[in-house]
Amino acid sequence: SGHVGFDSLPDQLVNKSTSQGFCFNILCIGKLETQTQLLQKVQTFTDAPEENTIYQHIVDYIDTQFESYLQEELKIKRSLHNYHDSRIHACLYFIAPSGHSLKSLDLVTMKKLDSKVNIIPVIAKADTISKSELHKFKIKIMSELVSNGVQIYQFPIDDETVAKINTAMNGHLPFAVVGSTEEVSIGNKMVKARQYPWGVVQVENENHCDFVKLREMLICVNMEDLREQTHTRHYELYRRCKLEEMGFRDTDPECKPVSLQQTYEEKRQEFVGELQRREEEMRQTFVQRVKEKEAELKDAERELQGKFEQLKRMHAEEKSKLEEKRRSLEEEMSVFSKRKAATELLQAQAFNTSTNNKKDKDRKK
Repeated sequence: SGHVGFDSLPDQLVNKSTSQGFCFNILCIGKLETQTQLLQKVQTFTDAPEENTIYQHIVDYIDTQFESYLQEELKIKRSLHNYHDSRIHACLYFIAPSGHSLKSLDLVTMKKLDSKVNIIPVIAKADTISKSELHKFKIKIMSELVSNGVQIYQFPIDDETVAKINTAMNGHLPFAVVGSTEEVSIGNKMVKARQYPWGVVQVENENHCDFVKLREMLICVNMEDLREQTHTRHYELYRRCKLEEMGFRDTDPECKPVSLQQTYEEKRQEFVGELQRREEEMRQTFVQRVKEKEAELKDAERELQGKFEQLKRMHAEEKSKLEEKRRSLEEEMSVFSKRKAATELLQAQAFNTSTNNKKDKDRKK
């Protein structure tokens, strides 16, 4: 067609994205079922924490995805062109249709997340309140978000091709949606809807809810901006903070450029010094513990020696007492033997005397 340069660039990008595919991850926070949907290589991740779940679990999950991408980016041989990017590009924060103020838990959670993810507030079950109440509720929510300093995602208006529609859609925030997994017959076709005794609420009817607006803003109009904001703003903030925690920096205290090699050498020297210091501390601790153990062993040896000497003395005393008792017993046995012999002699003499007397009487008779 004779077109060259930038004129053909959009087609090239579209063809490349169509052939290679890309990741677009949506994190839903609210009372929903956990699902994973795949639509032309667009991945949706849904999380469903309870009301009493603290925000730290969500923050940790988002940081884990950033950390995985950072680790791949820091590899010597990296494969970012075919890396499965699990970073969260959009966070749909579902708000209960109370018609009153936001819960403190919602405000705290969104405040903790606004620097890590593109937050898009969404009112769930919008068919449970009237349109007038819904309009007032939207104004109340946006006012509370502004007064509490919560930075939600605003659809960009700097591109003239989407400035008009994005300006209008920013005025509809937060989107009020109705969800349903059932299909209802409307005319000659089946549509996603909720059946009530008083009528039918259609999910994709713009007069009933903002589901179509939300879908168009996410999938059709602002998908690439959400991906770009995630990479250039939220991920870069995480990456910078992480590298600063690791001790890396671009300039020294004198604002002079610092190379990565210089930073690496400094960290290596610091690590080696710290390792030597810990090794010396461990050596001194080991020597001190050895000395303490030796002292304990010596004390135990002295205690055992004292007990041995005491037992030895007690044994000698017992042995002496036994020897004395043995001698006393031997003396008693000797006396007993002598008395026994004397008794036996006396008995023999008495027997002989008696026998002789009997014989003399017999002779006389």
